[in-house]
Amino acid sequence: MNAPIDPADMPTGIRMTLSPLVGRVLAPNPSPFTYTGTQTYVVGTSDVAVIDPGPDEANHIAAIVAATGGRPIRAILCTHTHRDHSPAAAPLAAVVGAPIIGCAPLTMEDDGPRADAAFDAAYRPDRILTDGDQVAGEGWTLQALATPGHTSNHLCFALLEEKALFTGDHVMGWSTSVISPPDGDMTDYMRSMQRLLDRDDAIYYPAHGDAVDNPRRLVRGMMGHRKQREGQILRFLERNGASAIPAMVAEMYKGVDSRLHGAAGRSVLAHLIDLDQRGKAAPLDDGRWRLC
Repeated sequence: MNAPIDPADMPTGIRMTLSPLVGRVLAPNPSPFTYTGTQTYVVGTSDVAVIDPGPDEANHIAAIVAATGGRPIRAILCTHTHRDHSPAAAPLAAVVGAPIIGCAPLTMEDDGPRADAAFDAAYRPDRILTDGDQVAGEGWTLQALATPGHTSNHLCFALLEEKALFTGDHVMGWSTSVISPPDGDMTDYMRSMQRLLDRDDAIYYPAHGDAVDNPRRLVRGMMGHRKQREGQILRFLERNGASAIPAMVAEMYKGVDSRLHGAAGRSVLAHLIDLDQRGKAAPLDDGRWRLC
């Protein structure tokens, strides 16, 4: 992973040119989960696409419009519908008259405590992209790559002319992604990571964190990290017997900001569900988990 970013080097509301076809505008929404904020990308020269317009913040929407330099916006694309990614799509479309294109809306069954508080329920795309679908303008082509795992509707977008991949939250430049069941799925996530490992992209542009200039090495390392975490869980259960997730988090995430322990618990649960599907662990009625 690249060196940590100094927030002073990531000013909000200003277009930063990253390549002949790619510019970036940082949204003013830093947090323990978004790092320095959501990065909105502007792709193209004569006409452009906007990827992950971000939160519905008037100043950020104005900054996106300014970053286009008056060029027509052909498409507003969303990698997924977490509230730091897609809510600005509709107000931006209202200003510039561009279609909203990208991931499918996400509707979750309300069969228990709701788990979709972080999702943008108002997201309404004009066109839904599926794996392999393309959006193009003058001198640029974006191809959708289905990458479920972080969310079931997650897409990455490949910029074919530059062998670049906009990875949303599937691969970030500063941290691993949170996989939060029931929508987040560790099995799907690992399959999607393998898809990326099998590709030959030259650079990743994530929604959070710096660009990644050795993407296959990063993906390989992230997959190894998940395997190590799985091993930690299995060893914990072997050593301690049936256990609850908070006890696992307390041991396995020592030194991690306590504000992230809730998210860590969701990822541990995702690992346990995956282990259950593979016959290696099983849930008990009291909320604890045991080895099989």
